[in-house]
Amino acid sequence: MSATPPRMPLVFFGHGSPMNAITPNRYAEAWRRVGTSLPKPRAILSVSAHWYTRGTAVTAMERPRTIHDFYGFPQPLHEVSYPAPGDPALARRVRALVAPVDAPLDESWGLDHGTWQVLLHAFPAADVPVVQLSIDGTQPASFHYALGKRLAPLRDEGVLVIGSGNVVHNLGLMRRSADAAPYDWATRFNDRVRALLAAREHGPLVAYETLGEDARLSIPTPDHYLPLLYCIAQQGAGEKIAFPVDGIDIGSVGMLSVVIG
Repeated sequence: MSATPPRMPLVFFGHGSPMNAITPNRYAEAWRRVGTSLPKPRAILSVSAHWYTRGTAVTAMERPRTIHDFYGFPQPLHEVSYPAPGDPALARRVRALVAPVDAPLDESWGLDHGTWQVLLHAFPAADVPVVQLSIDGTQPASFHYALGKRLAPLRDEGVLVIGSGNVVHNLGLMRRSADAAPYDWATRFNDRVRALLAAREHGPLVAYETLGEDARLSIPTPDHYLPLLYCIAQQGAGEKIAFPVDGIDIGSVGMLSVVIG
């Protein structure tokens, strides 16, 4: 008789610049520590800010390609490969769990940099199958929180659910210097989100548009924020929460990462 897999934690990675994939820094080191601290998952389901679609879809190919969905970066970044296998059976399971939301099985996408740039550090052997679930950009935050709840059974099936984005993400106001001071509004909003997470107050996090001007500046578009909701939606009563890395990069990009469970 096979052993019951341990209940998997949930991880939200604040991924920041694609250069974090190949630049030694405290973010990469924290992601590496997260990976080594977790029980090895049977598979990973990733909700990445960079697969933002009309409708919901789930990758179902045997060998997902490494997508270099950025421009203007050094050639070595474009040469990075993360050859993790896919998991068509998990894709079908995800599709069943999110019903009646239709999630077609997709064989055209792959692993975008929101997924592979953090997994490159957390699971560098690329030996854990990875499936991505897209974010339906036509739906409100409450839809994504509810969809996240439907994925909760995966945690008891050896599947690590991760979100990858940024709590604060305003590239229009970024400061080019690597040591640029954060905007006051970015720090305030990041701290408020962290406090709400610690207090397990999910309502304001879902209704983030009610959190004032700091929220408006921190989330000019919801793509990088919504992956967080897929993680917190599955938080069980009494489950601990940790923040393995935090900070504001280039003035307006929050690097807060969250581990639940």
